[in-house]
Amino acid sequence: MKILIFTEGTIIMHKNAKGHSRKEIVQQVKKKNSSVHDYGSYIPIGNAVEKLKNWKKQGAEILYLTSRGKTEEVKKVKDVLKKHCFPDGELFFRQLFHKKSKEYARIVEEIKPDIFIEDDCESIWGEEDMTITYVSPEIKKKINSFAVKEFGGIDFLPDNLSEI
Repeated sequence: MKILIFTEGTIIMHKNAKGHSRKEIVQQVKKKNSSVHDYGSYIPIGNAVEKLKNWKKQGAEILYLTSRGKTEEVKKVKDVLKKHCFPDGELFFRQLFHKKSKEYARIVEEIKPDIFIEDDCESIWGEEDMTITYVSPEIKKKINSFAVKEFGGIDFLPDNLSEI
C-alpha cells in the first residue's frame, strides 16, 4: 500500500505555530508570520511522526509531497523530515514553471497512491488549491483521498490501515 502525504500544513508547520489554535495558525500564515518561510525550522503537527511510523510498520510505503519547488527549500523540508524522525520515504516536489495545483496533480497521477492525504488549503484558496481537485477522474476514483483541516494534523485518522 502506497500512502502519499502532503507535508506543509498536513504533517509539518512553521515553528511559531506551536502552542496556538488551528485558527490562529491559519491567521499567522495569511499574515505571513516570520517563521512561515523558514522551512528548515518546521515542526511536526501533533503525533504525525508516530502515526506514519505505525502505518509503515503495517507495511505501508510512505511518500511525501512538498509545496516547495526550489532545490534549497526542498532540501530543508527533507532535513526537517529526517530531523524529526519521520519514516523514510521519497519526497516529491513540483516544478516552478507550472500552475502548482495542476502540477501536484500530475505527480499524484504518476505515483497512483492507494491513499492520498492533504490539507484543505484554508490559508490560501481552499478547495480550488487542493491537489485532488485536479487529479483525473479515472485515477481519482482509485485513490482513497483524505482532506484534513489545515494544521489540524492526522492524529484522528485510524491507526489500523485496514480501517482506512
